[in-house]
Amino acid sequence: MGYPDQRFDVNLSILFTELPLLERPAAAAAAGFTAVELWWPWIDDPTPEQAELDALKQALDDAGTRLVGLNFYAGRLPGPDRGALSVPGEESDRFRANIEVAAAFAASVGCTALNALYGNRIDGVDPAVQDALALENLTEAARAADRIGAVLLIETLNRPESPDYPLVSAEAAIEVVDRVNAATGLGNAKFLLDLYHLSMNGEDLGRVIAAYASRTGHVQIADNPGRGAPGTGSLPLERLLDELTKAGYEGRVGLEYKPGDRPSAASFDWLPATARAAR
Repeated sequence: MGYPDQRFDVNLSILFTELPLLERPAAAAAAGFTAVELWWPWIDDPTPEQAELDALKQALDDAGTRLVGLNFYAGRLPGPDRGALSVPGEESDRFRANIEVAAAFAASVGCTALNALYGNRIDGVDPAVQDALALENLTEAARAADRIGAVLLIETLNRPESPDYPLVSAEAAIEVVDRVNAATGLGNAKFLLDLYHLSMNGEDLGRVIAAYASRTGHVQIADNPGRGAPGTGSLPLERLLDELTKAGYEGRVGLEYKPGDRPSAASFDWLPATARAAR
């Protein structure tokens, strides 16, 4: 047990950001990783030119890295936005336009996990209206994911950093997972269990793991406080990941932490180099 027995991937939207996007897969590979994940890389464009998509695919291929997780379009992230799918008007339209683009790109690189951030509550809009729009858009996203053999991930964020985001408990995300699966009958909506966000919400992490490991499609980690690398805060991440394994979780663990004031490549000293390549 322990870190060396986990299947890690590197989030290239929060690590190696000192480099241009197309150089990050090679940097991750140089650090010993062969699996990576990304937020939607084109924050202002849900439907980029095919040449941009092809260039990213080539960079992944050239580095020998596999993309194992991809966000749908989520607005300005990092930034003030936390998704687009429940935001009426232009943002919802942009999410809808992105669904097939993101799914097609994921299929082209063998990525089988697509994350759909719910979106913030909007002043003056009835939450029930937003939730109905969200279910409509998530249903379409789940169907698109299913067509490429992928799961649709629903993520809990944390209230201190995302006060307008409605999914700030494990149960809130699980409720959305259940609604989407009931609407589609596909069963491919899963929980994205982010130990950092859940800890920021003050949740009992052992309870969440025991209750929802079987419903979890992906895990992400960062230490708390600070959202840094494991060992920079007080979360017992190694023990918690062991608990997930014992509870039956066999998926990947995304490293979604800030490297601090050092280069990203220097932030992996907590993980033996022999444990970084995908298995």
